[in-house]
Amino acid sequence: MRLALLLFLAPAVALAEAPTVARRLIDAALADHHAFATVASLSDHVGQRLAGSPGAEAGVAWALAAMRSTGLENVHAEPVTFERWVRGAESAAIVAPSQIPLHPTALGGSVGTPHAGTTAEVVEVDSLAALRALGDRVKGKIVFFDHEMARTRDFTGYADAVPLRGHGAVEAARLGAVAAIIRSVGTGAYQLPHTGNTHYDPAVAKIPFAAITTEDAGLIHRLLSSGTPVRIHLQLGCHPGGTARSANVVGELRGTAKPDELVLIGAHLDSWDLGTGAIDDAAGVSIVLETARLFKRFGLPRRTVRVVLFMNEENGLSGAHAYAAEHAGEDPDVVAALEADSGAGAPTGFDIAGGAPSLAMVRELVAPLAPRLPTALRATDEAGADLLPLQAAGVPVLAVAQDMSGYFDWHHTAADTVDKVNPTELAEVVAAFATVTWGLADAPGRLPPPVKPPHW
Repeated sequence: MRLALLLFLAPAVALAEAPTVARRLIDAALADHHAFATVASLSDHVGQRLAGSPGAEAGVAWALAAMRSTGLENVHAEPVTFERWVRGAESAAIVAPSQIPLHPTALGGSVGTPHAGTTAEVVEVDSLAALRALGDRVKGKIVFFDHEMARTRDFTGYADAVPLRGHGAVEAARLGAVAAIIRSVGTGAYQLPHTGNTHYDPAVAKIPFAAITTEDAGLIHRLLSSGTPVRIHLQLGCHPGGTARSANVVGELRGTAKPDELVLIGAHLDSWDLGTGAIDDAAGVSIVLETARLFKRFGLPRRTVRVVLFMNEENGLSGAHAYAAEHAGEDPDVVAALEADSGAGAPTGFDIAGGAPSLAMVRELVAPLAPRLPTALRATDEAGADLLPLQAAGVPVLAVAQDMSGYFDWHHTAADTVDKVNPTELAEVVAAFATVTWGLADAPGRLPPPVKPPHW
């Protein structure tokens, strides 16, 4: 460990003491808003990019052109196959004690209701444990998961709330529920439902599952709390769309001294279909493409930098698994992987899926950012959904941590649009991302292996 640390320390100290590529990268990233223009190009000119839709295929064409115009080499598409999901029409309403329309959106992967819809009495729970405690009282009902997500600067609030979205339908179906609804996993209250992926168990009957807005959830909760039974009519037209084929988009900047060793930087190209996917994840796409553009401008590092834009992160990580399978033989050559998938909020530091030695090494690599940008480090279990297969294979993974206190107001909603991106904050993320990428790609040493991802 001591030798590895010294190998990182010497070049990093030099970076901090003199005008260097790292400082030029920082200055250039903070000086213009080129990354914001990239977000606008993808979001405004392509629009929503739900995997399996024409928008996603337009996104693939856009990405191929964008990489080539940035000057990347070996730009190509790599096939990704997955089961397509189609949203269809959706509606919901309270039908007793009064007639009040609701604002639902189906969760990704959900099955639809019968054509005429499903009408049933509602039972409310705030956790999976509370659901199981109801036992037979769930049979024939619509389960309403009412758990309010906390607003935090990181993923903490989301991580606490999202298991209900992921597993709620399965657990409700086990007890005989006919459908489920959930208070949106988000922090905004703007009559905007938040979609997101849900999961089923092949051994359990599939039931429809939809998110409703914060305001609708509050209404149902108040009625039930007053002792008033509530009946809801839910109609979802979502359904499987058959096998679909799309692609990850890959390009490279070949290293000058160790071209066979790689630093992978990635983001996901797809988005949900309600908005135009500006913060999730056109912002990430712009961060990695801008990093590559700056490297072309100021000189290439010793290792090859590979840019990967993954397909179908939102509805199953299909692109991540396809990439990992296609490139499994390269895992020992990947010295690190970084993903940008935390929106466009200002950087707050760095997350590293590793222990103290990894943090010590990264601390030296990001020293050129101080005092202009935060350099706080945190050890985490993971550092990006699309990197999980690589992390499981032993590739070191890390990410720029960002201020997410407003991110989940718009995440997975129709309001995920370009106006939610602050150009200055996005430029700051680029500066941090490019600096740590350069350090990893140019340093003599390598990070230790990561911790294993949880539940893998």
